[in-house]
Amino acid sequence: MRPVLHGDVSAAARALLAAPLEDRESLCARMFREAQLAYKHVSQTGQLHPEFGNGSLMAVARNRRLADEPCFDDIQFCRCFELVLRHLRLFLATCR
Repeated sequence: MRPVLHGDVSAAARALLAAPLEDRESLCARMFREAQLAYKHVSQTGQLHPEFGNGSLMAVARNRRLADEPCFDDIQFCRCFELVLRHLRLFLATCR
């Protein structure tokens, strides 16, 4: 997966916020898998993945409906943001 920036986390959190609560955990994991798959494809072929884009978390998030970006006083958005960061931590730990 491409290096993750603040915008990637925000876009993924917005995709999660637009999803039903019970689907968020699996959706987050799926977005990380898709970004990694796309990154490998781009690395091997030099071409964008036809479905998942350039290997960034933002690209796979933007394939979904995104909620408008709220402020951090929105507790559900904070939970979604946290969920993305938790998955990022796990992803980084498994890559090392």
